[in-house]
Amino acid sequence: MIYAKIFWAFFIPGILGYGGGPASIPLIENEVVDQYGWYTVNEFSEVLALANTLPGPIATKMAGYIGYEQAGIPGAAVGVFATVAPSLILMITLLGLLMKFKESPRVKRLTIVVRPVIAVLLGIMAYDFFFTSYVESGLLQTISIGAASYVLMEKLKVHPAYVIAAALLYGAFIL
Repeated sequence: MIYAKIFWAFFIPGILGYGGGPASIPLIENEVVDQYGWYTVNEFSEVLALANTLPGPIATKMAGYIGYEQAGIPGAAVGVFATVAPSLILMITLLGLLMKFKESPRVKRLTIVVRPVIAVLLGIMAYDFFFTSYVESGLLQTISIGAASYVLMEKLKVHPAYVIAAALLYGAFIL
């Protein structure tokens, strides 16, 4: 029964918390403090402070911590799953609709319009990454890592995960 409570304590804020993790914090507090009485307001604020210190989405970190405190590792897994389940369900549903209507002229026009926008957004992101790398690591390091990555992936057909891992190791030990 505790797993069902953990699931609903984080699934409901995931559905109603429009705006991401920070918007769902009051909803999580309502469930965890008022509804189930797992924490006091002071204890919840300490969990919130802890979740804010770690990188990543705040709602999933809180769900994992609170789920773990209530029911161990399975409770943490249930809490994290419940937090991402609304988005997962919506994405699967929308993908199903897209596949159902992929031959529709409206859907085809939509994808024609969306593709350039995505390309521009990816280009802006790549430029931002390059500029940040240039500022923090220098031009020589940035060009070297970029050229090595290109050669490894395009010419030698090395899997991108290995190239990313190698770049991380290079950055950790050399930079």
